[in-house]
Amino acid sequence: MSTTSEKTKFPRLLDPRKFAQKGVQLEGFIAVGDMPRLAGLLLNEEPELQAVLEFDMDDQRMRTIVGSAKGIVQVSCQRCLEAVDFSLEAELNLAIVWDEEKANKLPKSIDPLILPEGTADIYSVIEDELLLSLPMVTYHKENCIEKTVFGDEIEADKEEVKNPFQILEQLKGSPKS
Repeated sequence: MSTTSEKTKFPRLLDPRKFAQKGVQLEGFIAVGDMPRLAGLLLNEEPELQAVLEFDMDDQRMRTIVGSAKGIVQVSCQRCLEAVDFSLEAELNLAIVWDEEKANKLPKSIDPLILPEGTADIYSVIEDELLLSLPMVTYHKENCIEKTVFGDEIEADKEEVKNPFQILEQLKGSPKS
């Protein structure tokens, strides 16, 4: 029996305001292939990311979304261009607001999510946070460029490089004419 059939698929379209009023908590898996902007930056679209979101109302009666999305993905090493596994994780701390004006009034500790009334594509919200958590440059932890690109050539070059003043030493030792 496959483990993927046991995994709960995270819902894509939902009404965040209604979920926040009811205090709904969702947990499930999202296929990277369902997030095209993120998938375009990765080497594989097969992995699934685990998402946990809690919709709630805070003390000031603001509708909030708090949670995380995480998983292991493959990105290209910028040194050797080979695949490197990367633990991608994003923390979400959002307040649902109607417009820019209300977004500007939020405390700095919480990010605004400007949404009209009705259903919203929560995958795009999660995808935005995951894109922001990607590093600017990815590479292997060990120095992979010397091993993969140059290999034995580095050692050969070191042997060939001699003291640049060796020629002067030979000239100094030769008899003057």
